[in-house]
Amino acid sequence: MEDTYSGVPSRLSKEAAECRARLLGNRTLPASQPRKHGVRLPPDTTLEQFESAIQDLRGKLGPDNVEVNDKALVDGWYLEHPNTHDAFHIVDQEELVSSAAVFPGSTEEVQIIVRWANQYGIPIYPISLGRNVGYGGAAPRVPGGVVIDLGRRMHNILKIDGENASCVVEPGVTYFKLYEEIQRQKLPLWIDPPDLGGGSVLGNAIDRGVGYTPYGDHFANHCGMEIVLPSGELLRTGMGAMPGPDGEDNPTWQSFQHAFGPSVNGIFSQSNFGIVTKMGFHLMPETNNQSYCFTFPHDDDFEQIVDIIRPLAQQRILGNIPQLRHAIQELNVTGRPKSSFHSGAGPMTRDEVRSAAKELPLGDCSWVFYGTQYGPAETIQSQLEVIKAAFGRIPGSRFFLPSDVPADHYLHSRSLVCAGVPVLRELDWLNWTPNGAHLFFSPIAPTRGRDARTVHDLIAAAHARHGFDLFPTLCVAGREIHYIANIVYDRADAAEKRRAVRLMREMIAECAARGFGEYRTHLLFADQVAATYSWGDRALMRLNETIKDALDPNGVLAPGRNGIWPRRYRGKGWELGAEDVDMDRIGPKA
Repeated sequence: MEDTYSGVPSRLSKEAAECRARLLGNRTLPASQPRKHGVRLPPDTTLEQFESAIQDLRGKLGPDNVEVNDKALVDGWYLEHPNTHDAFHIVDQEELVSSAAVFPGSTEEVQIIVRWANQYGIPIYPISLGRNVGYGGAAPRVPGGVVIDLGRRMHNILKIDGENASCVVEPGVTYFKLYEEIQRQKLPLWIDPPDLGGGSVLGNAIDRGVGYTPYGDHFANHCGMEIVLPSGELLRTGMGAMPGPDGEDNPTWQSFQHAFGPSVNGIFSQSNFGIVTKMGFHLMPETNNQSYCFTFPHDDDFEQIVDIIRPLAQQRILGNIPQLRHAIQELNVTGRPKSSFHSGAGPMTRDEVRSAAKELPLGDCSWVFYGTQYGPAETIQSQLEVIKAAFGRIPGSRFFLPSDVPADHYLHSRSLVCAGVPVLRELDWLNWTPNGAHLFFSPIAPTRGRDARTVHDLIAAAHARHGFDLFPTLCVAGREIHYIANIVYDRADAAEKRRAVRLMREMIAECAARGFGEYRTHLLFADQVAATYSWGDRALMRLNETIKDALDPNGVLAPGRNGIWPRRYRGKGWELGAEDVDMDRIGPKA
């Protein structure tokens, strides 16, 4: 399982092999299927023009670094993911596909590709690794676009500064790789991994992903970027905008996030305004820690739980970004299929969930709170006493340490992640259905019980209407909640996929009508989500479009990413709205 850039470390090779076997053993789809169509050409490009442009690019980068996407599409699995299409294809497998993939080996080669795209008018779509599963993976928003796979050759850890507790990485550096290198150097530093460790450190931060240590806001903890603009020009943000002595990088680049004048860093997150090729991060000094969980017996405890969390988080008594999960998550994270708990096609009933949960280590419960405390042992103990007293106000709540549950229980996985150790465990819930795939619905709500209840009830009702089990995970901070609903579906079942799309469309609209917007979404739902941020006659989008047209007048860089379309595409049938459910063909209708 060891890989030159994107595999798992030897410590996880057995777990990865077992995880892969479970996922592949739960498939009815063939490993690959014959293509129904030839190469999906970029918009407004003939085959002759495409072939001429590809030949030119091969001459610039070398023939091995440009691959035309004309072979069978293979979904693979998390660590053997495609860069040709969305492995979790919610629409037809051949719809969101690239025409080619290119593999730059340096910032300079990224600049070459961007200038090439401007010359030929071909849309390009950069990915770090393509593992933002649930949000579109490596698929380009405009079918036929050329994917720039930054991770295959740009996967160097450029610097780890133990004194400054910081690092600089390229797009292909995974959480696994960064963690293992810190361990190899025996540095007393932590990374902040998300639920899965195989993703790009840089890519996750650019998409404003989160983790679970005190450094869990990944973009907030970046420090310094190097960016190729849509013109091919190069930009450094923060103190990197000032040259260092003797041609070296500025020594303060990873120490202070800003430069002099306006702070532009944020416009390169969740946007299509540039390609980030280097990024600095602050690392957390290692510290003593203790993970734990609480269970709560009743569904109706939900509002009180949220209201108890709020002051604990605001006063920073809680040590990290904790998770609040429904008991059904205790079932699916075992890796067992739904059929082992339930017969029939519909969602599990509440009684079935309760009955199955009784047989698991945490027993009969409705909600599970996973948290971690940090610092000296006496500090942790005093904090836990405060937390126990607060949650103890809910009758029937129970407290568990990792030593209270078997070695294979999920609490041990949370303990690792919350101590900066990347893992693979979170993949197990994909075994819930055959050919398991998923979409994330991720709205933001205030940390207030009544608001959390409103969001939860809307999402629960929508799931029930469309026949899906609800898997809610709430990342609860002092003032806001990331409510993440995970829609697990069978990607071999076209009817089930359409139901999942309808479910997404309805939740986006219904939550937005109550003021709850998504912070991140699958690329096919980005237009609808972006349109919900409509205050001031679309003032935010009008600003985004103004910046896009100024930086990218030819509209070549990731058109449509997060709902931002350049003038070349805008209003010409590329946008997808609440009424677009079937999506048999992405793009302007003939």
